[in-house]
Amino acid sequence: MSGMNRGGALGDLDEACRSLKTHAGRRDSVAQQAWFESFVKVAERSEALARRDEEAGNLFSAGRKYVRAGVYYLLAERMPSHKNPGKAIAYRKALAAYEKGYRLRGDPVERVDIPFKGTSLPALFSKAPGSGRAPCVVHFDGFDITKELIYGAAAEEYRRRGISLLIVDHPGVGEALRLRGLAGSHDTEVPAGACVDYLGTRPDVDSKRIGVAGVSLGGYYAPRAAAFEKRLKCCVCWGALYDFDEVMENRAANRSEPSVPGHDDHAQWVFGKQSVEEVREVTRRLTLKGVMDKITCPILIMHGENDRQIPLRHAERTYEEAVNSPLRELKVFTLSEGGAEHCAADDNALAVDYMADWVAKVLGGKRAPVLSS
Repeated sequence: MSGMNRGGALGDLDEACRSLKTHAGRRDSVAQQAWFESFVKVAERSEALARRDEEAGNLFSAGRKYVRAGVYYLLAERMPSHKNPGKAIAYRKALAAYEKGYRLRGDPVERVDIPFKGTSLPALFSKAPGSGRAPCVVHFDGFDITKELIYGAAAEEYRRRGISLLIVDHPGVGEALRLRGLAGSHDTEVPAGACVDYLGTRPDVDSKRIGVAGVSLGGYYAPRAAAFEKRLKCCVCWGALYDFDEVMENRAANRSEPSVPGHDDHAQWVFGKQSVEEVREVTRRLTLKGVMDKITCPILIMHGENDRQIPLRHAERTYEEAVNSPLRELKVFTLSEGGAEHCAADDNALAVDYMADWVAKVLGGKRAPVLSS
């Protein structure tokens, strides 16, 4: 689902998964390596087809296939441990494929670096149409997703509504973790503040209309940022996460589905720790208890009725405690309408449309096209 929602082809994904049937239900290193090799194979094929189109001068077609290759490389590197050298190789190939794909397709997106604590945070800036100052949403990642995957799922719908996106690989995720060694932390208002500072330097952004959004673990990251960075004028939780330590505890007891195999190993990498005990010292601080009542901007919390990773009660508590928000909304996607799985993985479009419409209403974007008579 993740691959299709972000530009992958059903046939490629079916081929990659078909060979993995014998590994179904296993979470060991053999199964992880099989997954990795299967998705690298379809990525390399898509890349070869892209080069053929490029050599023929069919650059739009080449761009689509390079982006598709980027999707598959990211799906490949998602499963192996960070100690597997192939993971870093696939990640760099994904970045290169995406960069080339965006350029050849002519996407209105630029790669930017946000000054941060003596280094920088890699980000993608998706520009709204027009020449004036537009509203912008700072979009945070989750536990195991990257800026490119969010761009593929959401950027065009925000852009259609006249809203720019700054999609950030903040500490603990994506390029910031993989290539710059920046570990995650509880105080997400710090990278959020750096992003707002940066956006304030851009002539195409209205600094009075900046919001924040987050997906999955971003359901903690975004409201935490909005609570303490008061320049943020709205907040969206694309999947709530009230207490990450509770999630860690449930996964240790096999009471919930992990998002990646080797969850504890991945958490140690994300937070820069050497043991689960050290990770728990960090995750005990990743709670919205005592935080939500500090949010004074509008907030939207979206959650799936059938989310098997993060129970619905996380969304309900996040909503219930946002008592000082002037506009709070809890949207639960039901099994009957779709979007009911974790972060609407079963129907991303429902969630993306809903939050983009909501942000357009709150920050003053477009909610309908100008139709000719």
